[in-house]
Amino acid sequence: MGIYRSRVLPHIMNAAMKSKANEEIRARVCSDLEGSVVEIGFGSGLNVPYYPAAVHTVHAVEPATRSFEIAAERVEASHVEVHHTGLTGERLDLPAGTADAVLSTWTLCTIPDIVAALAEIRRVLKPGGLLHFVEHGIAPDSKTIRRQRRIEPISKPIFGGCHLTRDIPALLTDNGFAIHTIAAFQHAKEPRPFGWTFEGRACVA
Repeated sequence: MGIYRSRVLPHIMNAAMKSKANEEIRARVCSDLEGSVVEIGFGSGLNVPYYPAAVHTVHAVEPATRSFEIAAERVEASHVEVHHTGLTGERLDLPAGTADAVLSTWTLCTIPDIVAALAEIRRVLKPGGLLHFVEHGIAPDSKTIRRQRRIEPISKPIFGGCHLTRDIPALLTDNGFAIHTIAAFQHAKEPRPFGWTFEGRACVA
């Protein structure tokens, strides 16, 4: 991991992702979490204030040490025990059936081997556990998709590998998940190529 991704990008993402609009989304996505949670792409801990009282442990998966350092104050103020568990969603250093739930906020769009990551999420979820997610993804109209495809090669290295054109619902259903609930919408505060959003819950099929 280069200097930009390890030291600079964590500060950029911490500032960019803590908007009021994102806070409202985080609150919805984190609602109903309980027990032991695996959070893929923990980042700077922006979800920490929204963990419900029923959550007692979070296994935080985050490759950038600097992001975890930025998160320290939020973690200290939380009732939840947060453990820095792993560096990548493609390989979770946890036993099978560890998690009552898995949380991913704007992360599945960044993981290089998304198929491997989804297999790991399935593995660590307990029977009946849910994946709570909100993700960037491919837009519903051809004009925006063309713009996403032009922009994506430039935006990926700037924004931590974010793929603008991933079809999140299809990736989930093609890789062993059943979608429990889903909403697709344009993020109110982001340009259309960057802001098409999928939010919901999925369980192992």
